[in-house]
Amino acid sequence: MREVRRRTLADILRIKQVHKYIKENKRIDGRDFLKFRRIEIKTNVVKKAYGSAYVKIGDTIAIAGIHFDIGTPFSDSPNEGILITEGEVLPTASFYVEPGPPTEEEIELSRVVDRGIRESEMIDLSKLVIIPGEKVLKLFIDFNILNDDGNLIDAAALAAVAALLTTKYPNPEAIIKVEGSIDLKEVERIPLPIKDIPVTVTTAVLNGKYLVDPSLPEEVAADAILTVTHTKNDEICAMQLLDGELDYNQLFDILEIALEKSKEIRGLLLKEIKQ
Repeated sequence: MREVRRRTLADILRIKQVHKYIKENKRIDGRDFLKFRRIEIKTNVVKKAYGSAYVKIGDTIAIAGIHFDIGTPFSDSPNEGILITEGEVLPTASFYVEPGPPTEEEIELSRVVDRGIRESEMIDLSKLVIIPGEKVLKLFIDFNILNDDGNLIDAAALAAVAALLTTKYPNPEAIIKVEGSIDLKEVERIPLPIKDIPVTVTTAVLNGKYLVDPSLPEEVAADAILTVTHTKNDEICAMQLLDGELDYNQLFDILEIALEKSKEIRGLLLKEIKQ
């Protein structure tokens, strides 16, 4: 993910500052190596969405919205609804982003967010079936990056999960009773069946140090970046090496760090959702 940024940020002096600070056992923004920037979570921010959330991590901002449509199930999963995740980094989010089709970075971002939700089995997709093998609900997770100051994956994933936790979806039993064309907006809504709460944590390796929630200059300067998603039962459900290489010890060090931070962030998320 960092190659696009490297070509456009290589001459920025802040990258040299990052290395200077790391050598002094400091981070450029004064944080401890294993501390996230301030996390802000707001839900139900998009009135027309079935569920939505705004997440700000430091100066990185992501917003996610949930909507539904009716479709035909996949032949290999006739008794499950359909989950589709798509994300975009808005041109206003960063000076290197240009309007156009999805970039490789955006495609990877969407896939990583989708994988954490899908592999954790956060949503009981069987509850989205209207008529088995014929008609199901299609659940769309759409997210946008409004401002990029690094660690887009954690912000987007947290926004998507928070949006799902507050989603009320069209009741399939009520849909069956409707004759003729269906306007899902008019159908009774019920809470989305949630089975898990996955949390994604990204860690960068720089000069042998581990930095959670890397800022944009830290991402560009990093030797390696790994993102890990844990379930509420502390099981790994997704993992993506975004850049560089890791040895055996580094990998397991990061897995331990990600596990502890995931518990911390999940607690924060649940606290905010209850408010």
